[in-house]
Amino acid sequence: MAFTGLFVPLITPFTTTDELAEDALEALAHAVLDGGATGTVALGTTGEPATLTSGERQRILEICTSICAERNAPLIVGAGSNSTAASSNELAVLGRGVSAALVVVPYYTRPSEDGVVEHFRQLAAASPVPLVIYNIPYRTGRTLSADTLVRLAELPNVVGFKHAVGGIDEATVEFMARVPAGVSVLAGDDLYAGPMLALGAAGAILASANVAPRQYAELVAHWQAGELVLARESAHRLAPLSQALFAEPNPVVTKAVLAAQGRIPTPHVRLPLLPAGPAALSQVRRLAEWLRPSWQEA
Repeated sequence: MAFTGLFVPLITPFTTTDELAEDALEALAHAVLDGGATGTVALGTTGEPATLTSGERQRILEICTSICAERNAPLIVGAGSNSTAASSNELAVLGRGVSAALVVVPYYTRPSEDGVVEHFRQLAAASPVPLVIYNIPYRTGRTLSADTLVRLAELPNVVGFKHAVGGIDEATVEFMARVPAGVSVLAGDDLYAGPMLALGAAGAILASANVAPRQYAELVAHWQAGELVLARESAHRLAPLSQALFAEPNPVVTKAVLAAQGRIPTPHVRLPLLPAGPAALSQVRRLAEWLRPSWQEA
């Protein structure tokens, strides 16, 4: 399948006793789809998967799989690590109801670019679901050239990229001009979604869309429809929101906004993340009021 449109990487809501808030997760998944999202992403970075238990990750996958099946919406699931063997084992359990796996470029160990290609060659060959490669060098420590990105895009069973390099650099411009047919590049930096869509991205995976799904879905739709004036207006209007939501490590501000809106029980995050600080909370109060009508309209 082609991966186009807006995909929302869902946060993981917690109760006051630090348990998974299942009802809130279900409601949030339905709300973003009602707001115009094409599909959802479960267990992405925004969902804090590193601090979830295996049981919690499994339950989140069950909830999101059920909802996406009910809504006939694609589901992308975060999987993989900086170990090829462990990543292969993690991918092996994915199956029915999962449209693709979002697999990050190996982090911390900083393999060569050839090593990155071989890592994904083996994973793509073994995976029961297609791969969307998550290229985010400011988290992984491994930058990739346009040539390497094209080599990855040409691997069988690689269907897309979440491209989040912290800006629009030379490699991005070249890669976007050389993306093979049938491979979807999804903008992954909320602030730079507009420029990426202008360069030809097929859609976006945006954490900010947890709080404003309709507005971000419209941003993507305007670019796809060639409505350039409306697309630019949407991008300019949403830029301050994306900046505010990423003023502290993702997803702490987003969770504070959702809690202020009454969409989740608490703004709780798990260590080593800390709750949003006073400055961010001041902005949250303004954002919560500005965004309240968007939830009602969605």
